[in-house]
Amino acid sequence: MKLETVKTDITVVGGGLAGVCAAVAAARLGQTVALVNNRPVLGGNSSSEVRVWVCGATAHGTHRYARETGIMGEMFVENQYRNIDGNPYIWDLVVLETVRAERNISLFLNTDVHEVEAGGDEDERAIRSVTGWMMGSERRIRFESRMFLDCTGDGLVGFLAGAKYRIGREARHEYNEEWAPAAADDITLGSTLLFYTKDAGHPVKFVPPSFAKDIAKTTIPMKRVIRSGDNGCAYWWIEWGGELDTVHDNERIRDELWAVIYGIWDYIKNSGKFDAENMTLEWVGGIPGKREYRRFIGDYVLNQNDIIEQRPFEDRVAFGGWSIDLHPPQGMYSTESGSKHLHPDGNYHIPFRSLYSVNVSNMLMAGRDISASHVAFGTTRVMATCAVMGEAAGTGAALCVQKGVTPRELYRRHMKELQQIMLRQDASIIGLANEDPLDLARSARVTASSVLKRIAVDKPAEAVRMTADVGILFPVDPHLGRVELLIDADRATVIDVEVRDTGRPENYVPGSLQAKASAAVDKGEKQWVAFDLGWTPERPQNAFLIVKANESVRLHHSDDPLTGTLIFFKGSAPVVDPSLESHQPAQPVVQWRMNRKARRPFCFRVGPETRAYEADKAIDGYHRPYGAPHLWASEPMRAGREEWIELDWQREVEAAEIHITFNDDVNEDLINLHHHRTPFEIVPELVKDYRIEAWADGRWTVLHRERDNRRRKRVHVLPAPVRAGRMRVVVESTNGCPRAEIVEIRVYAERNVRN
Repeated sequence: MKLETVKTDITVVGGGLAGVCAAVAAARLGQTVALVNNRPVLGGNSSSEVRVWVCGATAHGTHRYARETGIMGEMFVENQYRNIDGNPYIWDLVVLETVRAERNISLFLNTDVHEVEAGGDEDERAIRSVTGWMMGSERRIRFESRMFLDCTGDGLVGFLAGAKYRIGREARHEYNEEWAPAAADDITLGSTLLFYTKDAGHPVKFVPPSFAKDIAKTTIPMKRVIRSGDNGCAYWWIEWGGELDTVHDNERIRDELWAVIYGIWDYIKNSGKFDAENMTLEWVGGIPGKREYRRFIGDYVLNQNDIIEQRPFEDRVAFGGWSIDLHPPQGMYSTESGSKHLHPDGNYHIPFRSLYSVNVSNMLMAGRDISASHVAFGTTRVMATCAVMGEAAGTGAALCVQKGVTPRELYRRHMKELQQIMLRQDASIIGLANEDPLDLARSARVTASSVLKRIAVDKPAEAVRMTADVGILFPVDPHLGRVELLIDADRATVIDVEVRDTGRPENYVPGSLQAKASAAVDKGEKQWVAFDLGWTPERPQNAFLIVKANESVRLHHSDDPLTGTLIFFKGSAPVVDPSLESHQPAQPVVQWRMNRKARRPFCFRVGPETRAYEADKAIDGYHRPYGAPHLWASEPMRAGREEWIELDWQREVEAAEIHITFNDDVNEDLINLHHHRTPFEIVPELVKDYRIEAWADGRWTVLHRERDNRRRKRVHVLPAPVRAGRMRVVVESTNGCPRAEIVEIRVYAERNVRN
């Protein structure tokens, strides 16, 4: 046996997506990091060992402009390019290479931490070291650091360090949560095993093992959905253990889940009720995907009211959007729906105070074990949300090391700096603007070769009958006068429309009524019908136009999406069987759905001209949609004409590093692992070929030229600082979008500003 000691600035225990993003975030800020994982692959429940889909704030398209950015966003976009079919082994590689790209990370796989050395009294403890055993290598490794992150999911490190925690459900009165039980208990969400099948192309028999459950004698065939072609996360409801201890009873839970999986497959293959003669098992999981165990107590406990009210915490460092998604304690044997869902009207915010321990002074946490009530945990538990919390916790840990402070002191004294660093890194924060004093771009005058001034989608494809209300969302900046719709009418009729705001800038549902209008239309096809509305909001914001149902009328779809605009259908049928998921139908995000038509807008035109896509939007401080697109968009590009955006300081400045954030359409759901397929490898709105130029000696000089870009955030460190009074980004081509679109430009006088 080999005994070793590893000393780094930060130790992250747990290599799921929370731990990966925490380690990468800290490493990119110059700290040395030990990332310790007890499995041979990274990714946790998303890895090829467990194969749970990577859900997040998009909630499978329920929330709009909600896909995560930052490190999680990088992995989404890279996986889309490398792994469009969602192969779990390729996803393993994407996650592994994200870690290996950081020279400051030392990775320890197959290393199970089971000892923690900590000291201090109950209310003020500190971790000195953690020790793990590297399986297969006979190495006992002690990790010493100034900061520790518990990203284990089960919360083992914090537990051994004496961190305060909860298991189970709080009583309703503790946080005044409507969905909490009247009395506290030890109930948790259960664990799940998944399985994959395939068509072998020839008959395959199945002889069930002796322990297979006869599911015909259970409620499963009556209360759950079983189909021969389904596999993977379609069987998320194979869940059990909520009434047990999901850690100490893990082996028992696994055996019961195995018995049910093989029983389901026996039922599919041998009951005669399914067309499954050629189907065979391809893979069966052996490691239960745990949903819930310990939740640490932080300086703030996130609760149901924070989620539903979308409380805008002053220390917000991440966002989520998955519904509060709670399951019956009996899991797959329950006669209730497999899950019940409560949605906020848009994305909610997560405070930094929920990411560090209330009583262990040098421990942060991210993932399933953050400081949240059981009800709030019902949404924060999904993996893309765990990942963005990991990036926040890792960034916070790095700043704590740099400044020699505890996480609590960081919150009290350096919160704004933490948030600004995260914005600079393109992290997932909504509603905070860039106020970085080092960013030279903020003081520049911005112009462009052209600007999209007309909101218009006027190339029709097929028409759809107006059997229910539909919605069209678009930016109003500064005034809405008239809206025109391209309409077919079977007879002379009257069409009614309303304009509503969205309530909050981060929401995309109809709010308060602002204007309404009616228009008479004659029988005929492809008629442009105008509605005079007249709304000047106090600040630029999105409008939600509701076109009232009229079965005599058809609206025309288009195949030309326009950034900043969306369409919705009211009262759409649920996308899943109600025996599996119970959604409250009156919730606006449930009432108004996109029906996978995000890239197929209706034909419409808006007047007068808009300022929503002006060049100065690239330095307005916002790096993602927030009540407006917040980006520069050019007119449609033409052959032989390049589009550019220019920064002019009216004086010489010294530039050493340039940050460009391109539009990768954060409305697009890229969760292709075991679930969703998107037809393109690269998001079309991303700029493909571009160059950076500086004005010097009376001419433009090329500082950098990029080819075949497929990433959202690019940081270009110049070989040597350049003095210039003007700089520009020239867009030569995109990955399919007809317009050049840039979300943000930053310029810094120092290199490696992120470090």
